[in-house]
Amino acid sequence: MSILPSLWARVFAATLAITAVPAVYAKTPADQLIVGMSMINLLSLDPAAATGLDVSEINANLYDMLLVQDVAQPDRLVPALAERWEVSEDRKTLTFHLRSGVKFQSGNPLSAEDVAWSLQRVLKLNLALASTWKAYGFSADNVESTMRATDANTFVIELPRPTDPMLVLNTLATSPSAFVLDRKKVLENQKNNDLGAAWLVTHAAGSGAFVLNDWRANDVILMTRFDGYWGGPAKLKRIVMRNMTESQSLRLMIERGDLDIAKGMSAPDIEALQSSDKVRTQTLQRGTLYYVALSVKQPMFADARVRKAVRSLIDYQGINQTVMPHYGLINQRPLPLGLPARLPDPGYRLNVEEAKKLLAEAGYPNGFKTTIRVLAEPPFINIASNLQSTLAQAGIQASIITGTGNQIYGAMRERSFDIIVGRGGGGAERHPHSSLRTLVYNPDNRDEAKLSNFQGWRTSFYSPELNQLIESAEVEPDAAKQLADYRKVQEQLDQQVGAILPISQMTDTVLIYGDVVDYQGHTAATTRYKDVYKKR
Repeated sequence: MSILPSLWARVFAATLAITAVPAVYAKTPADQLIVGMSMINLLSLDPAAATGLDVSEINANLYDMLLVQDVAQPDRLVPALAERWEVSEDRKTLTFHLRSGVKFQSGNPLSAEDVAWSLQRVLKLNLALASTWKAYGFSADNVESTMRATDANTFVIELPRPTDPMLVLNTLATSPSAFVLDRKKVLENQKNNDLGAAWLVTHAAGSGAFVLNDWRANDVILMTRFDGYWGGPAKLKRIVMRNMTESQSLRLMIERGDLDIAKGMSAPDIEALQSSDKVRTQTLQRGTLYYVALSVKQPMFADARVRKAVRSLIDYQGINQTVMPHYGLINQRPLPLGLPARLPDPGYRLNVEEAKKLLAEAGYPNGFKTTIRVLAEPPFINIASNLQSTLAQAGIQASIITGTGNQIYGAMRERSFDIIVGRGGGGAERHPHSSLRTLVYNPDNRDEAKLSNFQGWRTSFYSPELNQLIESAEVEPDAAKQLADYRKVQEQLDQQVGAILPISQMTDTVLIYGDVVDYQGHTAATTRYKDVYKKR
């Protein structure tokens, strides 16, 4: 997609002039939001294929969902394209009533057919984002009958198998796969029956508050206001996102007003701006956890006493005080902070003597040799270095192996590792099952099962008792009983010493220039810019 060069000239005249002459201090245009962020992991804008926090935020401004999480109270779901919805008494059918008069940016009217087709497309393409829907029992074969429009303004989901309807509602409010596409526009651009997959890598067909004008890979994204937006036009005329990977450059430009928003800055640069009267910070809590994962395929880690020893050799407090500021908050449970079902932290602390005793009981009085795989970037490498040091205090000699995401998590997916310092979890869904399904649940421990979407399977940790508890809690209709079941899962996981040991819950810190008003970062990475403006 391209736009007139003259428009680019107008958009960048101010910011490019500023960066060309460092001594000049000027403000960004009053009707534009200039965002600095890394785009190196931005490979596709297709809602059926696009994974990652950055693309979710982009698409949240180009597309709409049926419902969304309230930005101030994420546990509360609020209407968007759907004015209201009902769940049947048998908990098998969800019915959504769409608001009338909504138009896509193309001018096409938005109907329940577009909603049904958008979700059906996710299952038919069967890309990464189909996995959550498949966990609920949806498939390419049944999706047309289970997700359908009954009239222009009514969309119905019939659950293929028993599950908690609130879990499905949370997925509709947070998953990047739940954005509603302009079916007619996409099909006009499909090739070889690909349902528009090739075209949507670099284009958009939504009803959101902003229109995608241009995306230059690893360079810039330009969006302009959609004046026909059903919720009223946005306050700013344009959003400009610039690819910036150097933290010091982000720091310099946000401090002098060349950027309105800076994302992805390193902790030292964030701290250097804490006392600035020109910039403020906003910390967003994410649903994923930093953890130490042990492979139960390795004989030493198959012994719960050794896993417990490693749990006693993690300096949780030290790591969270020295490494994790601006990256995470201490969390020793597999559930996100703030969930009602989450038990308080069990209070694990570094205890070398206890670890030595456990290792001796397990037949390793002098420790053993092992490896820690980790990404060569903060805070992962810092956590790994700290862990290497504390393991050594009990005789465990761990060599650190660094690599790319594919190399580190690829080894985990292949179940060919000893220890991994990583990050994962249920994401933005505010439901206990989302995290437990990802981090603990393992219904089939055979290698040939290849359940690589389950991080519990990747570690080879297998507990039929925990599997049964998780399965029963998912479908329990009584809220109090369900809450008790989820707390029991945590207690039993504690006793059995799971193979994934949570350390900290992920946070993102965003830097905001002082005159930007009503920027509200969203924990689901669906930050919307519609109501943002500048006070000048």
